[in-house]
Amino acid sequence: MSGRLLYNPAMNPNKPSPRGRGTASRIDNRYAEHQREAVDDGWDSLDQPSDAPRTRLEIDSAKSIIAYNQSPDLPFDRSINPYRGCEHGCSYCYARPSHAWLGLSPGLDFETRLFHKPDAAALLRKELAKKNYQPKPIALGVNTDAYQPVERKLGLTRQILEVLLEHRHPLTIITKAALIERDLDLLTELAAANLVTVALSIPTLNAELARKLEPRATAPARRLQTLASLSAAGIPTAVMVAPLIPVLTDHELENIIEQSHALGARELYYILLRLPLEVSPIFQDWLQEHEPLKAAHVMNRIRDSRGGKDNSSQFGQRMTGEGVFADLIRQRYRRAMKRWEFPGLPELDCGRFTVPQPTQPQMTLF
Repeated sequence: MSGRLLYNPAMNPNKPSPRGRGTASRIDNRYAEHQREAVDDGWDSLDQPSDAPRTRLEIDSAKSIIAYNQSPDLPFDRSINPYRGCEHGCSYCYARPSHAWLGLSPGLDFETRLFHKPDAAALLRKELAKKNYQPKPIALGVNTDAYQPVERKLGLTRQILEVLLEHRHPLTIITKAALIERDLDLLTELAAANLVTVALSIPTLNAELARKLEPRATAPARRLQTLASLSAAGIPTAVMVAPLIPVLTDHELENIIEQSHALGARELYYILLRLPLEVSPIFQDWLQEHEPLKAAHVMNRIRDSRGGKDNSSQFGQRMTGEGVFADLIRQRYRRAMKRWEFPGLPELDCGRFTVPQPTQPQMTLF
């Protein structure tokens, strides 16, 4: 039986986000037995500043590393996420609700309580060695960024790249972190064998907005430098304008397309902002804190594109939306892409794959 507890200071929607974090909210996850709301008791306790939350790193004792999907909206059927939660702290992140599965808040917990898979490389090698495994490109870091700040210390993503390179397995990467340049040695070797493509997520080029919207992610100008360095190294690159936020960032679409083309990107995609489950109240709180004069306008355009709702999960529409505003974005995107003529990404080679061999071969009886 569920109920409501009437005091939780961390849920005050008017409380400013801690420095370097995307939200101050510890919104209860949808599976919690109790749902809480903040009530001022007259002592102004809701307005008192809280200590800056530190990142906690915990072990994810997963038994497998490759996740499979059958979504018609996704260009891949398998993915690897070495981390749960993401320190980038993007207020709009569609992956936030996944923290509810851990009994944690999709709010501040998502960006401060991170889970990592220390045996990710060993698990991957084991799964690639399965008798019936058929290679297809693995999407790396599509739920939470595989190159988020904690990767600098743990190096799990690099270990995964080493396994995939060793066995000539194709992969795709999406990130918003310049840290990917650390692995240029592996990526160039993978690219030479037509085994990798990299997409940089660039939803805005406005540094001031990005600092508030993605507080611990690489600055937009630095992401453009990363795009240029990857392209110059012969790695096929793309740009994801993800998310495209009505009113706040949609006017930047053509500029991002033009600059991405100039820096060597071979393809560009966009995804209209999605607000599933707990993401909607978290993002709306962010709007009230950082863009209060535009908040109603932003939400109205979102609802115009989502059948009057904050979010729509309908296949075929959830990535680009529907209605007049969504159609206008589509037309602008197509016109700009036609003008700058991106060559497109190559089809990755699945025929080079070599099956991992057992580290301790079985002994014969005779």
